[in-house]
Amino acid sequence: MARTTGSDGEKTEAAVREAAVSLIARLGYEAMSMRQLAAEVGVQAAALYRYFPTKEDLLFTLMREHMEGLLEAWNNTRPATNNPVARLAAYVENHIAFHIERRHATHISNMELRSLSHERLTQILKMRTTYEKELRAILRDGVEAGVLEIEDVGLTAMALIQMMTGVIVWFRPGERLSITEVTTTYLSMTMRLVGAKIDAYSAARPFERAKDAVAL
Repeated sequence: MARTTGSDGEKTEAAVREAAVSLIARLGYEAMSMRQLAAEVGVQAAALYRYFPTKEDLLFTLMREHMEGLLEAWNNTRPATNNPVARLAAYVENHIAFHIERRHATHISNMELRSLSHERLTQILKMRTTYEKELRAILRDGVEAGVLEIEDVGLTAMALIQMMTGVIVWFRPGERLSITEVTTTYLSMTMRLVGAKIDAYSAARPFERAKDAVAL
């Protein structure tokens, strides 16, 4: 009989993935054993293989789901405008919010690529390339429209991705800066890095102007 949504099997599989993210982020993929994972979830070690036949199957699933989630989040957030600056702002906001919310999964996706087989590594890298192409397209459009000043689009895109993803290394909720404050600061740094024209950036952020006006 097929499992129904919310069945015990699906709940157990979700618990396995959640526990695996926590353990791998803390111990590392190589150091974590399936026996440790089973104990964390509260099942027999043999039960794990019903869901993930090998340890690498589990790691690959976690990485694939992370990238699928990131691509879906961007597809749902992408603004319906041709304004490159507005699209860039949306990309930065979505990237930071997504990765802060999934700090441990992001750490795994960045640090454990070496643990994948060549075929599976290629699949994950293709998904990354698809996501990063979106940023490069935004930057190229901005240069062509004359609203961004960039010497090397590819290098700038890589620098921005590294800068934004790096937030997870130091950001902790409840400390000096809120997610909103961090995002605002990173948006400003991004716009300076790409040479965004002040008037173009202001036109792309009408909500921010309205909010500032109310504050004044």
